[in-house]
Amino acid sequence: MQVSAKVDYGIRALIVLASNFDPENPKLIKGDFIAKQQGIPIKFLEGILTDLRHNGFVVSQRGADGGYRLSRDPDKIVLADVLRVLDGPLAAVRGIRPEDVVYDAPAAGLAQVWLAMRVALRRVLETVTLAQVLSGEFAAEVQALLSDPDANVSRAIYSSK
Repeated sequence: MQVSAKVDYGIRALIVLASNFDPENPKLIKGDFIAKQQGIPIKFLEGILTDLRHNGFVVSQRGADGGYRLSRDPDKIVLADVLRVLDGPLAAVRGIRPEDVVYDAPAAGLAQVWLAMRVALRRVLETVTLAQVLSGEFAAEVQALLSDPDANVSRAIYSSK
């Protein structure tokens, strides 16, 4: 799975907002602050924040005292929902949902692999919240994946050409 810049930047912006979340005393954070802190191009970030606002993740206010804040508790925002808003379905094959992919033999079993891949992505992305990313405390299933010795091992295949 390739995480797009849009998703990476969007989740990082939400984490900045989550780190400043206080339901008793809502604080607005300027887009410029987020952009500088996270090294995100401001124009790109503004478009992402607009998408997140239109989809109910953030609230914004214009003006000198304006800025952005989360619309709800960081415990209630899972990464999968952010990915879907910014990039579409978690898993797609040529733009088709895995359950709609049909192959002829001998590749017929490949459709099952794409379904399994989506389930695996869901098991992580639908359980991890912004609050968990901030705290570094993840559910047992995610923690087990992180504890796997292969977690930090790349398996790049290089062409001999």
